[in-house]
Amino acid sequence: MRARCSVFIATSLDGFIAREDGRIDWLEHYNGLLPAGEDCGYGTFMAAVDVLVMGRHTFEQVLSFDAWPYGDKPVIVLGSQPPAIPPALAATVSASRETPRELVERLSAAGMRRLYIDGGLTIQGFLRDGLIDEMTITVIPLLLGAGRPLFGKLTGEIRLELLSSRSYDCGFVQNHYRVSRTATA
Repeated sequence: MRARCSVFIATSLDGFIAREDGRIDWLEHYNGLLPAGEDCGYGTFMAAVDVLVMGRHTFEQVLSFDAWPYGDKPVIVLGSQPPAIPPALAATVSASRETPRELVERLSAAGMRRLYIDGGLTIQGFLRDGLIDEMTITVIPLLLGAGRPLFGKLTGEIRLELLSSRSYDCGFVQNHYRVSRTATA
């Protein structure tokens, strides 16, 4: 059985996950508006994830945080150039040059059931290969005007089924979608 590939990410209202230079200061600001203890379902989501897969740029962004946010959850960093993995993370972080399909096949064969796919280019690659099963996208009430988009050019339509939608008092709107496997025109 193939591991389920899930996305859990925030975007600006105009669909950007970072500024053009990769900064996410705007997201950090808005996360600070959440009431204490509110994580918009992230903790529950992470508890159900076996492995986190991200691109090198996302990994480097996470390394700039005050603390490593994933504990001892296994993390695989995809990319043509392997990242510098700090010695303190060597037990849980590894690098791979595999294609999304090769990686999912390997992790599925190893018994992994749910993969968290993170980072714009990585998500786009998994989408192109038809590997994303569900996406939780939290929209932040901000127009950046420019930046790094969540979605890039697609080879065709990808239909989504809305599973749930929730709004938060701070203005966030979170939508949870299932990716349809039906053919598109």
